[in-house]
Amino acid sequence: MHIPENYLSPSTCGVLGVAMLPVWATSIRKVRESIPKEKVPLLGVAAAFCFLSMMFNIPIPGGTTGHAVCGTLVAILFGPWAACIAVSIALAIQAILFGDGGVLALGANCFNMAFVLPMVGHSIYSLIKGRVAGERGELLGAAVGSYVAINCAALCAAIEFGIQPLLFTSAAGEALYCPYPLSVSIPAMLVGHLTVWGAAEVVFTCGILAFLHAAAPDFGLSSTAGEDGARTQRTHGAVIALLVALVVATPLGLLATGDAWGEWGVEDLSELVGYTPAGMDGAWEWSSLMPDYAVGALPEWIGYILSAVIGVALLIIIFRLASSAMRDKVDFGSAQA
Repeated sequence: MHIPENYLSPSTCGVLGVAMLPVWATSIRKVRESIPKEKVPLLGVAAAFCFLSMMFNIPIPGGTTGHAVCGTLVAILFGPWAACIAVSIALAIQAILFGDGGVLALGANCFNMAFVLPMVGHSIYSLIKGRVAGERGELLGAAVGSYVAINCAALCAAIEFGIQPLLFTSAAGEALYCPYPLSVSIPAMLVGHLTVWGAAEVVFTCGILAFLHAAAPDFGLSSTAGEDGARTQRTHGAVIALLVALVVATPLGLLATGDAWGEWGVEDLSELVGYTPAGMDGAWEWSSLMPDYAVGALPEWIGYILSAVIGVALLIIIFRLASSAMRDKVDFGSAQA
């Protein structure tokens, strides 16, 4: 679902980037007002869950791959506005350091995965949780919310792809950017997300949520951090163990062959459609430090693990620094609103 560089026109990227500015501004304000500074580092850990889940590529027949996002998980734990910031920063790190998603398309990717996904997921989760009591209602809400949310995000990406040949063509009638119309992009994106990748989103979301409830009940905004030193230490240990397990397991994402739909290189796309869209031919492209999560000449699986460690470390550091810059608050507020 990571839209690469130059698949969307500069104007499309600009519109979606500008649209995200008030969303990010509101998200920052909501986090400052509603989340105590001692909880902000945990938001970085939640962002790390998103980062890692997106490294587990899962194939479907036909050579296409996809992944979970876990935006609904973060929204459940910290609220949808906090999730918007967490997923946005994870996506920015992926684009800048690893070339996973375009830098110019960052606004579009954040709109889909950091705004639409957690907002939809949290709304459905809250609706179901309010009608089904207990842990059953929470897990059911998480499952349905995460499944619907990732499909809504995929639909948004499909529309962004599909409107390109309608709006931007050459004098010869060839697409300047993504060449696939809505009649192709929508089914292509939704088939995988309605089946395999939607199920993966449910498994990651509910699995991590159930683990945190059982082993780290202080994680998130549901209880006050620091009330019991021993319990807080156990919570940290459990969360670290889960992060380490996910990092070590990330090379499983290498087992999936092929690219995600709409994430082909220009040469591969040219072979598929029979021409190179003019807007993509020789266009600017960000040179990431570790493209495709590779580290020099190291074996792929080692590069994947090192990339996961770097991504997780950066997210935790960023949110710790943000916590240090915040003023103390005594009111936990209502980040879930």
